[in-house]
Amino acid sequence: MFKAMLIKEFILVMRDKHALAALFIMPSIFILIMSMALKDTFGSDRALLQYVLIDQDQTSMSREIARAFEESKILREYEETVADHEQLQRALNNELHFALTIPKGFTAQLAAENPSSLLHLDVASDIRQEALSLFQGELTSILMRLRMETMLKELKPLLGDRGDAPGKDFFSTDTRVQIHFNGMETGQIPTSTQQSVPSWIVFGMFFIIIPMSTVFINERKQNTLMRMHAMNISIPTLFAGKIIPYMIINQIQVCLMVAVGIFIVPLLGAEALTPGNSITGLFLVSMGLSIAAVGTSVLIAVSASTIEQATTIGGLVNILLGAIGGIMVPKFFMPPIMQSLANFSPMSWGLEGFLDIFLRGLGPKDVLLESLALTGFGTALLLLAWLVFDHKIKRGV
Repeated sequence: MFKAMLIKEFILVMRDKHALAALFIMPSIFILIMSMALKDTFGSDRALLQYVLIDQDQTSMSREIARAFEESKILREYEETVADHEQLQRALNNELHFALTIPKGFTAQLAAENPSSLLHLDVASDIRQEALSLFQGELTSILMRLRMETMLKELKPLLGDRGDAPGKDFFSTDTRVQIHFNGMETGQIPTSTQQSVPSWIVFGMFFIIIPMSTVFINERKQNTLMRMHAMNISIPTLFAGKIIPYMIINQIQVCLMVAVGIFIVPLLGAEALTPGNSITGLFLVSMGLSIAAVGTSVLIAVSASTIEQATTIGGLVNILLGAIGGIMVPKFFMPPIMQSLANFSPMSWGLEGFLDIFLRGLGPKDVLLESLALTGFGTALLLLAWLVFDHKIKRGV
């Protein structure tokens, strides 16, 4: 009997085209869209700030400064023409962040003990302080490099071969600094795919509310659940017959979403998903998250009176938990108070667990806390759903 219940429930879901769309197609589309949309945000060569350089000095030094700006990975030259003060103001009110003017006589004054001809920097009024500090740091680095190269050229007759100016790679952090993410020598460079795939796996797993509520409420209206209860099938057994097929479907979801990240996303130009080094850790998080999603779904299904009501409540719960939990907007973009609030969302626990596996390269011990929290949350909701369902059964509702 129990085996027949499992097979029947599984077949009902797999035959429902709306359930298949909610569980598999929509999350896959979300992953593809968000991986492409965030590709430049997490790109290592992404230009952060737009600038325009106004060279009034027209010397070899000023041209070197312009060339160094063009080679910078965080700066992008403004595409529109800025020929006068009016155009400059209009550009700064639009998309331009910085306008650097190299005044006439700057190079001659650079070596002076008390230089009087300083660089002039116009800044957009809405620029963040961090961006201004970043630009100033980049400008200081360029000026120091060029000044050092000039000094070495001047000293070359005295130093001989030792006076050769170092190549550009000498001043590059890419070649002079070894970068390890999360303190690991093989640390993975964060990409849009590593961020978006875990997010939408979590969100997609909670979409199980829709097909589960539909089947549950239909069976309740047709008195199927009452007849099964009258056959001395206990509520835990009845719930298990509903829960197990959907947990299997959730695991299929995870495998499919990971496959999309690994094989489909790269075809559209974004980075492929790196699945991490721990299948066991991935299984722990996905199982804990599945219990939490199924627990939420069962509670909504037994509490709602109609399919429309269950769908509406389920959609609102999904969106609310996703918005709070860092699914819609990554948590590092949130202010501190919202980051603290995110800790109350089970989607956030699941997301952190997946990020530990996919992004940080961690293992089962590191995701055990999130897995247990998700399991405890889902179990508590299932117990509450049991009480609600038992109360309705006794009232004959």
